[in-house]
Amino acid sequence: MIVRMWEAKAEPYGFADLITWVCETALPEFEHDPMHVASEVFASTDHRLVVISKWRNNPRALPEPPMRLVARPPHHWDFTSVDR
Repeated sequence: MIVRMWEAKAEPYGFADLITWVCETALPEFEHDPMHVASEVFASTDHRLVVISKWRNNPRALPEPPMRLVARPPHHWDFTSVDR
């Protein structure tokens, strides 16, 4: 299992629109992908949006959000489980 964390810092005026874009445009593209397991969306009080998506293999990148909604380009990182 690979977990991808995607994080974007929204422009304050674009925060609600960025949430809508992630939930209604970006994430639905993954729902049909057999490698996609699940996704969760988290918001912070400082206008950051985080998407945690779980993949069986080969995680797909979220499309680029409308640049007018973000303060800087989004970042993403992939993680795997650690045996302990």
